[in-house]
Amino acid sequence: MGFDVVAADYDRFMGRFAVPLAARTVEFLDPAPGERALDVGCGPGALAAALVQRLGASAVAAVDPSPPFVAAAAARLPGVDVRIAAAELLPHDDHAFDLTVAQLAVHFMTDPVVGLAEMCRVTRPGGRVAATVWDYGGSRSPLTTFWTAVHDLDPAARGETGRAGTVRGQLGELFRAAGLVPSVEDELGVRVRYGSFAEWWESYARRVGPAGDHVARLGPSAREALRRRCADLLPRDGGFDVAATAWLVVAGR
Repeated sequence: MGFDVVAADYDRFMGRFAVPLAARTVEFLDPAPGERALDVGCGPGALAAALVQRLGASAVAAVDPSPPFVAAAAARLPGVDVRIAAAELLPHDDHAFDLTVAQLAVHFMTDPVVGLAEMCRVTRPGGRVAATVWDYGGSRSPLTTFWTAVHDLDPAARGETGRAGTVRGQLGELFRAAGLVPSVEDELGVRVRYGSFAEWWESYARRVGPAGDHVARLGPSAREALRRRCADLLPRDGGFDVAATAWLVVAGR
């Protein structure tokens, strides 16, 4: 699904949003010194890095099913226990963590309910399980302009709105189905600056995620048509900001 890519490509595409979202998520969760935390679906390590700043490397673990991402996270975060694993089968003991978080990962899980139940299993009684997912359903994701342009040209194209947890209320319902009772159902917003339309478009050519897969499948003429449609929807001259909002759900164990 476009995640067997080098970390630098992810950084230029979604990492520029994942890093500030991680900072906001950790600020909101406010983990206490001495707690142990697990980052599920860590990617190249944006959330894990923010957790390390709060808790120290020895108190943080991370998993991801993408070997390149695991290698990048391990290299970037010495001392963090980073392993290749899917959320649905976490390689950790029961009750091993005080805080288990999935940032921008639930909607890519093969079975989100099983993944969240696994997150619950490895969290101690009295600990917390949390997750964030972009608000695709409310057209507030970082990719809203891209998928709008895609559907303007091909209304039948499969976007990301249908993924689990991407519509208001869905993430909380997934938590409940996994046996977790949310104490928080909120949202977190970030804003990212692009220097030009060319910089924005270039990130989509890196074949990261479903959007990158879509671009890669297009022929030259269709790709150029999509680029032009995106350019119609964004400022062509100078820089611009892209705002994005993620759903946040937190549940006590």
